[in-house]
Amino acid sequence: MSEKHKPDASAGVLYGMGFVGAAFYFLSSATSFLSGVVGFLKAIVWPGVLIYEVFKFLNV
Repeated sequence: MSEKHKPDASAGVLYGMGFVGAAFYFLSSATSFLSGVVGFLKAIVWPGVLIYEVFKFLNV
């Protein structure tokens, strides 16, 4: 069985870079363990929220 379309990993790389950057930003500004945990959770969600807002701005 051969595939006609092979998945591209560029979206995963962009999400990963966004996650690492957001995690660095939120964790560097954390003042306690709990704010660090919340910052980590924000870093997971943040790239998706950014793309959602871009699509909303572009009316896609």
